[in-house]
Amino acid sequence: MAVLNLSLLGDFQPVFAADQGSQVTRACPSGMVYIPGGIFKIGAGAQLPEEQAADAVSVSPFCMEAHEVRNRQFADFVATTGYVTVAERPLSSNQFPGLTAAERRPGSVVFQPPHVAQPFEVLSWWRWTPGADWRHPEGPGSDLHGRDNHPVVQVAFEDAQAYARWAGRSLPSEAQWEFAARGGLRDRIYAWGNTYSPIRANTWQGEFPVVNTAVDGFVGTAPVGTFEANAYGLFDMTGNVWEWTEDWYRVGHEGMAHRLDPLGAAEQESSDPREPGVAKHVIKGGSFLCSPQYCSRYRPAAREAQSPDTGTSHIGFRLVSASRLPL
Repeated sequence: MAVLNLSLLGDFQPVFAADQGSQVTRACPSGMVYIPGGIFKIGAGAQLPEEQAADAVSVSPFCMEAHEVRNRQFADFVATTGYVTVAERPLSSNQFPGLTAAERRPGSVVFQPPHVAQPFEVLSWWRWTPGADWRHPEGPGSDLHGRDNHPVVQVAFEDAQAYARWAGRSLPSEAQWEFAARGGLRDRIYAWGNTYSPIRANTWQGEFPVVNTAVDGFVGTAPVGTFEANAYGLFDMTGNVWEWTEDWYRVGHEGMAHRLDPLGAAEQESSDPREPGVAKHVIKGGSFLCSPQYCSRYRPAAREAQSPDTGTSHIGFRLVSASRLPL
């Protein structure tokens, strides 16, 4: 387990004193990293409207998994519990009364790049694909061979919550996630500084969505831990796959300033102006589909809204737990 690099915490105001050396590694269960807690500015007002900042947000110390949850870990959960994910269940006839039984068969949303020689509409690269699920991330014909150590995808919010309960942990709040992703750096655009680098994270290189030059070595997901960790010892907080958080989405961070361990909007207050009235959760971190020309939401401050009942081929998760400080 990585040990906290305290030299990068100079710009933060710690809420609680961070332990050092072997005490830090004993504060969290195996596979988790100790996050010391502190006071920070969430969001980035100069970037996108939905990132409107809130000052003096306080986060208590906690533990966070160093890696995104992997396929082999999710497979252990399913084998132990018999859990069936949302994508493996037929669509509800009550929710979709106008669909036939064939149209309601299990499936999920998959990225399919458009043909370079044909015109295409924005978002047309997302296709509802019957048979797509966590075992078949790109639909029938795909599988997890050689991907045991890749992040699990095609998991809806409900699926991530079920895994968290089984593991005795929880999904992070947006404040926890963003504080941890910054790795002790203050007012930096990226988790490593202010300059974008195509080889420091699994993102899209080339003309999105038609050409991915794979300068970083990957067209799709990468094995967790392939790229350098941030200063807290957390891997893939930038790119690879988006990650679910507990917070319901609304534009900006209203009501979070000067609060300890805040959660965002309640469900009934959730608002995405693109789909008014549809409650969505905040996802963080960007994915292998984010590029400087499109999305570019692989910054700690960046955020996106996602319907909780929908998994995709580029959304996963990681978990947190309360820290147990040694005597």
